[in-house]
Amino acid sequence: MPSINFFEEDISFKLKNKTAVKHWVKATIEAEGYKLKELNYIFCSDEYLLTINQQYLNHDTYTDIVTFDNSEKQGVIEGDIFISIDRIRENAVKFNSGEANELHRVIIHGALHLLGYPDKTAEKKKIMTGKEDHYLGQRNFT
Repeated sequence: MPSINFFEEDISFKLKNKTAVKHWVKATIEAEGYKLKELNYIFCSDEYLLTINQQYLNHDTYTDIVTFDNSEKQGVIEGDIFISIDRIRENAVKFNSGEANELHRVIIHGALHLLGYPDKTAEKKKIMTGKEDHYLGQRNFT
C-alpha cells in the first residue's frame, strides 16, 4: 500500500495539514506519470542535515534538503527526503516567502528530484522552479 510518512530527527516539529500535504504530493507524483510506493520526509536541524551531507555526499555545506532515491522499479517512487527546518525558516525570511510556502516548495522539490528533475545547471534549475511553481499552484491548502 503506498504511503507518505513524516518523521522528526533531533527537533520537535509538527507539519500542519498533514493529510492534505500527503494528497498533494501523491497527486503530483501521479500527474507526472509515476506510482508511489513509499516516501519518507524527515524533518531535522541544520546540523543533522550537514552531517548527512558530509557522510553520504561528501559535501561540507548547509542545505535545505537531501534526497535519497530508494526506487527499485522504473516509474515507482520510493525515497527518503531530509529537510532542515532551520534552513526553511531562514530561507522564508531571506526570500520573504512565508514559512509554510517555503516548506511546501522544498517538500515538492524533493518529490520532483525523485521524479527525475535535476537542478545542477541554470537551465535545469529553471525547469525545476517552473515545476515547483506549477505544483504549488495545485495546493488546495496553505
